[in-house]
Amino acid sequence: MDFQAILKTVGILTLVSASLSVIISIAERVLNNYGMVELDINNGKKKLQVKGGSSLLSTLASEKIFIPSACGGKATCGLCKVSVQEGAGPLLLTEEPYISAEERKQNMRLSCQVKVKNNMKLLIPEDLFNIREFICDVKEIEDMTYDIKRLHLQLPPGETISFKAGQFMQFYTKPYGKIKEEVFRAYSISSKASEKDHVELLIRLVPNGICTTYVHTVLKEGDKVRLSGPYGDFYLRGDCEELIMIAGGSGLAPIRSLVYDVIEKGLPHKMRFFFGANTLRDLYYMDEFAQIEKDYPQFQFIPCLARPAEEDNWEGVTGFVTVALADQVDSGQGKEAYLCGSPGMLDACIKILKEKGFTDETIFYDKF
Repeated sequence: MDFQAILKTVGILTLVSASLSVIISIAERVLNNYGMVELDINNGKKKLQVKGGSSLLSTLASEKIFIPSACGGKATCGLCKVSVQEGAGPLLLTEEPYISAEERKQNMRLSCQVKVKNNMKLLIPEDLFNIREFICDVKEIEDMTYDIKRLHLQLPPGETISFKAGQFMQFYTKPYGKIKEEVFRAYSISSKASEKDHVELLIRLVPNGICTTYVHTVLKEGDKVRLSGPYGDFYLRGDCEELIMIAGGSGLAPIRSLVYDVIEKGLPHKMRFFFGANTLRDLYYMDEFAQIEKDYPQFQFIPCLARPAEEDNWEGVTGFVTVALADQVDSGQGKEAYLCGSPGMLDACIKILKEKGFTDETIFYDKF
């Protein structure tokens, strides 16, 4: 084949490829153009005219109705459930692991997976209408460890936030690098519930994590960020004599808020906080919790290092946090447990707690 023939073939292939791209683009516009649809919420209490084609989660968010979601709409957390009475279509395979038999009877769906194509009738808990959006100033970014940053996010002048210690916020990124769209993830509030003019978050860097990479490499003091919240039912019940608190990594955030809440309200509970880490460089807030332990005899802080390095000269508890939990907690009588951390750690801790007499009604947790 001569050179001109090669050029002619390349030209034909290029033309075909361009034509296919145009056809696909037109097809997507036609097939995904669902026009305007109506969302009937809570039996006519609220009716919205919205553009079809997006997920129910993002469509509601565009109307300032924020449904909790820890995973940012990836169908991995199962938090974004709403009752769709009409218009959702059949249950998807991505939803099935998160919807129980009882929830199916209630027409519960994952709002991140349901696409708005038709008129819909929804039932949404009234308290979710109290979720607010905040545009905050990044007042301070502090390195707590080599992979955890503390964000101090200042609310606009005159605005305040009310939350229960233990709850979380949704943090929204801006497009950066190859990331062309806004994404959001859930992070527990680490600040005191009594401090209503700002929130603090502890964000651990996750390899290839879109949101954590944004925080650790792009976000700067003086920037503005968008938050919504507060969300979640991880908060103090307190129907007990003693609180057993367990966390690892950035799971320290809601536990810190809970500890201060107990102290500031003068509640009588004893508190034991087991904090698991790998090596000495993974520990933080050590001086602060040591001071709390000194000032408040009802509080005990128990850091545990799974693999301390020889140069750490570690004299504290060695081993996984589960070892300390098994050794130092005798029974579940008169106690409640509050846990936050990785699923693997929490599953192991919950198993031990139940062996000691804790029940589903006395164990509360957030998994990351």
